[in-house]
Amino acid sequence: MGLTTPNFPTIEPGKTVMDIPYRERIKRFGRHWVDYGFGGPKLFPILYIFKLLTFCITGWAVAAITTGLNPLDLSEGWREPIVWQKLVAWVMLLESLGVAGAWGPLTFHFKPMTGGVLYWARTKTLRQPPWPDKVPGTAGDERTPLDVALYVGFLISLVVCLAMPGTQDSSTVGAIGANEGLITTGPLVAAIVLNLLMGLRDKVTWIAARSEQYLPALIFFAFFPLVDMVVAAKILIVTVWVGAAVSKIGRHFGHVIPPMVSNTPWVPSKAIKRMHYRNYPDDIRPSERALMIAHGPGTLVEVVAPLVLLFSQDHTLTVAAVVLMMGFHLFIISTFPLAVPLEWNALFMYLAAFLFLQFPAWDGYGLGDMDPALLVLTVISCTLLPIIGNNRPDWVSFLPSMRQYAGNWASALWAFAPGAERKLDEHLVKPANTQKQQLTDLYGEDAAELVLQHGLSWRAMHSMGRGLNSVMMNSLGEDIDSYYLRDAEPLCNVVVGFNFGDGHLHDWRLIEAIQRRCNFAPGEFIVVWVESEPIFRDKQQYWVMDAAVGFVERGEWKVSEAVREQPWLPNGPIPVNVKWRKPGYERVRHPAPDVPVRAGDDGDGKAVPTTA
Repeated sequence: MGLTTPNFPTIEPGKTVMDIPYRERIKRFGRHWVDYGFGGPKLFPILYIFKLLTFCITGWAVAAITTGLNPLDLSEGWREPIVWQKLVAWVMLLESLGVAGAWGPLTFHFKPMTGGVLYWARTKTLRQPPWPDKVPGTAGDERTPLDVALYVGFLISLVVCLAMPGTQDSSTVGAIGANEGLITTGPLVAAIVLNLLMGLRDKVTWIAARSEQYLPALIFFAFFPLVDMVVAAKILIVTVWVGAAVSKIGRHFGHVIPPMVSNTPWVPSKAIKRMHYRNYPDDIRPSERALMIAHGPGTLVEVVAPLVLLFSQDHTLTVAAVVLMMGFHLFIISTFPLAVPLEWNALFMYLAAFLFLQFPAWDGYGLGDMDPALLVLTVISCTLLPIIGNNRPDWVSFLPSMRQYAGNWASALWAFAPGAERKLDEHLVKPANTQKQQLTDLYGEDAAELVLQHGLSWRAMHSMGRGLNSVMMNSLGEDIDSYYLRDAEPLCNVVVGFNFGDGHLHDWRLIEAIQRRCNFAPGEFIVVWVESEPIFRDKQQYWVMDAAVGFVERGEWKVSEAVREQPWLPNGPIPVNVKWRKPGYERVRHPAPDVPVRAGDDGDGKAVPTTA
C-alpha cells in the first residue's frame, strides 16, 4: 500500500469480482480486511489529518479573533466561555455543511467528497420528514424553497453566532470576573428555532447537524446562567460518554474492534492485527483479546472516567480522568474508522479539559451548585432519549440513543438486478452519482465493483451482517451470485447526502420515495433491513421489501446465533423466525444475461428473465 496506491483484494486474471460466488467473495475479502483494512492509499489518512488540523486551527482563530483575543495566546482564550460556545457552533456548522464526519472516501464520498450542502441547498432533492402524518405542513419527500430557506437560514444563524463579539452577562462577571462576554442570545435563539423547524421538515439535515448533542448546548448557551450552563454541559457530555458505553454492553461491540484495528494505518504489523481474530484465516471472529479490549478499555473506561469527572472533588483524580478521556478520543481519531467523526472527537477532547479543569466541581461548578429545577430538567432531557432508544430503538435512531460506536445499528442491504442500479442515477435529483459510477469514472468498472464488494465484507464482519446476508440468501436464492448487492449506508449517502450509520435514514419511507421516481420492476430492487437490538433482548427485527411490491416478509433472528457464525456463513443462513410473509408473493427473477432461465420460469408471471 503506497502513498497513492490502494491495496484491494486481487482477482484471478480473466475474471471479474462477479464471477466469484457471493459467499466466496465475503470469505476472500474478509480475510483481506484482516490484514489491510479498507486498503485505501496512505494519502487517505494524511488527507483526513490535514483536514482536521485545518478546521481546528481555523475554528480557534475564528473564535478568538471575533471575540477580540489573540489566537496565538492560547492561555488567553482558554478561560473564556465565549470561545467554548463558538467552538461548539463551529463544529455544528461543519457538520451541517457536510464537511466533517460525513466527508471523504471513508464515508464512500469520492467524487465529490461531500454531500451535505450540495444536496440541502438545492430544491427537488429528497427530504425525509420524521412525522409527515402527524405534523401539519411537513408531508412530502421533495425539497422545496422553504426547506432550502430553513437550512440556509440555520447556517447563517451559526455564522452570525461565530462572527459577533460577545455581550456582557452579569452571571458570568459574577462567576469569573472580567471576561469577553457570551454569544448574543438573539442568533442562538434563531439557530434553535430554525434547527427545529428544519428538522420537522427533514430529519436528515437535523441528524447531520448532530443536533442530539449540539442543540441542547445551544439551549444552555441561550437561556442558562453561567454556572448552570457549565454544569448542564457537563451532564450532557457525561450522558454522551456513559450512554455510548452502556450501549456497548452485549454481543455487538466485540465485533467492532477487530475490523477497526485492521483499518488503523499506524498498525502495519499483520501479526498484531491477526491477534484480534480467533484463528486467522479459518476463524475471523473476535479473539478473546479483542473481546477483552472491547469490554475493558472500550466500555468500562467510558463509564467510570466520566462519572469520576462529574462527581470528583479531587484535582489529581480529575486531571487523570481528563487525560484518560482525551486519550480515548485521540485513539478513536487514530484508528480512522469508516465514517470517522474527527472533528467531533477533537471537540470532545477540548470539552473534557475545558469543562472539568477550567470549571471544576470543587470550585462552584458541581451538581449541587446548579439550580435544582434546571438540574432536574437537564438530567431528564439528556437521559430520556437514550433510555427510550435503547429499549425501543424503532422509536429513536441510534445517534439520539447514544449508540455511536456500539456495533448495534439499524442497517440494510440493497440488491439490484443486473442493470437496475443505474436507475438511481437516471431518475433521482442528486449532485453525486452512485459510488459505482463515481469509482468507475476514476478507476474503471471492474475496480469499482471490487471496492464495493470489499465494503460488504466489512459489514459481514459485524453482528448484523450475518443476519442481513442470511435473509438476503433466503430471499434471492441462487440469484444472490448475480444480483449486485450494496451496503445501504453508502448508497444512502449519495441519495440524500448523509448517513453516518443511521439506518433510520434509509428505512421503508426512503425506499418508497426512490420507487416513486425510479419505478423499479418487481424483483429488480430488493431490500433487507434490520432494526437495532433492544438492550439485552438477543433479538433483532427485520423486514424484506420488494420496492415495486412493498413489504414481503417480516421476522427476527437471535444475535447470539448471528455472532456464532463466520462472516461468510459456511453453514448456510442463520436460523430466522419468519413472522409474516406476503400471501402469494414470489419474487420475479432477473438472472444475468448469460444465465439460462430454468424450466418453469417461462413467463407465467412468477419469474421472467431480463436484460442488463
